[in-house]
Amino acid sequence: QPPRSCEDYWWEWKHCRGLRHAFHHYYTHGELPACGRWREDYEACRAWERGRAAAAQVPPGPAVWKLRKSPPPDWYLPLD
Repeated sequence: QPPRSCEDYWWEWKHCRGLRHAFHHYYTHGELPACGRWREDYEACRAWERGRAAAAQVPPGPAVWKLRKSPPPDWYLPLD
């Protein structure tokens, strides 16, 4: 599950591409901001949301623990 909603990634990408942010980033760092990562994260988030329903249909695996109805007969003895 993505740590944020997909709309957050979309708005971060839109903000990164904005003129004010680009000007500030260029003034501060001397280069234009690289916004491609926000777009990739948004697309990955949407792909996860589309595939989530199919992944939820997978049946659970076998039980890991064998449940018992009563404690073992020597449960009160010391462990060493």
